[in-house]
Amino acid sequence: MKALNDAHFSEYGVKPDVVVKAPGRFHLIGEHSWFFKDKTLSMAVDIPVYIAITKRDDSVLRFYFHQLNDRKRANISSLKLKKEDRWANAVKSVIYGYVSGGFEVEGMDITIYSEILPSSGFGITTAIKAASVVAVKELFSIPCTEVQMLQVLERGNKRFLKINNFLADNYSALFSKKDSLIITDYSHNSWDYIPYMFEGKKIFLIDTKVPRVSVWNEDTLFEPEYALILGDLRERKHSVYGGWQYITNVTDINEVMVELSEDIRRKLRCIMSEHGNVLDAKDALEKKDFFKFARTINHSHESLRDMYNLSCPEIEWIFKRISELEPNLELLTNPVSCGRITGKGFGRCLYAVIRESDEEKFRSQLVQFEKIFGYHPEIHVVQPADGASLVKD
Repeated sequence: MKALNDAHFSEYGVKPDVVVKAPGRFHLIGEHSWFFKDKTLSMAVDIPVYIAITKRDDSVLRFYFHQLNDRKRANISSLKLKKEDRWANAVKSVIYGYVSGGFEVEGMDITIYSEILPSSGFGITTAIKAASVVAVKELFSIPCTEVQMLQVLERGNKRFLKINNFLADNYSALFSKKDSLIITDYSHNSWDYIPYMFEGKKIFLIDTKVPRVSVWNEDTLFEPEYALILGDLRERKHSVYGGWQYITNVTDINEVMVELSEDIRRKLRCIMSEHGNVLDAKDALEKKDFFKFARTINHSHESLRDMYNLSCPEIEWIFKRISELEPNLELLTNPVSCGRITGKGFGRCLYAVIRESDEEKFRSQLVQFEKIFGYHPEIHVVQPADGASLVKD
């Protein structure tokens, strides 16, 4: 990539030894269920992050983010998490992950190149980490396996950044394949590919720019007590992907949840519903049944809105416009479009899958959104992309 190579040379006076790109990402369903060892359906998308690295002959680390025109410095012998280092902390966490695992690395000059900034919420920070873990491995010829690369990311997240290590984020950034989605099974720490074969459709990824205001703290739901309760509501079923599903008998569910508050009960029911939605979406994708896929995605959004309290009027306005792309009421049970809020926590992003013929109309509606609410949404038309890989000249 000439622009990246030029930026790196302009900053450091040398050409990069290694260039790696990694994809952005969004989660279709299940990103709130990781604590309960459920499943997440994700798509790596073609909004790439590039990282270029040149080896130094000392222990100094220099970081440069081209689009931000921002520079940071560190040293391998004294790696520290600094709030002011923001984006550079992602790369430092990977270097820490290697060093703390007993792998030897040296100083580096590092350039990050991304048209989409980490604040967008489209998996850009994870893409920086994924590109970094591949680039450092290649630069120093580190003999580590895929499992060890994942361990590098985990050590960096948990020990250096002091944050949760989300497997679905890592899997999709590292291992995704073009024209496929990734399904993560947290019960087995594994992933599988699901072909994405819907023709005549476009995928819109939208950052509404609506301020992120949390109406409740999601972490309050991540308690061992609640995980045990949901565990009691599982039943083994070998014909189901992953080998289990939640029971559906309402009487039995209420009996197990009888001592919980109505609010907690409703949110846990949403988690249960999300597991079923992942399985239904997987089945629809495998059968190339867009109607079922769209119904499942829309149902997931409604569940997050009504049971998980995870939406806002501005986002609901856009979803109403998505549903109105097909005015024929007879097709309501077989929707031609679908969409859902996306992102861990209380984000402002959403995705929509619509007919190609509806693109102009949908874009015009987003222009109306800006006029009505005063926010200028960031819009990307995306498609499934490959995971992190070397960029060759």
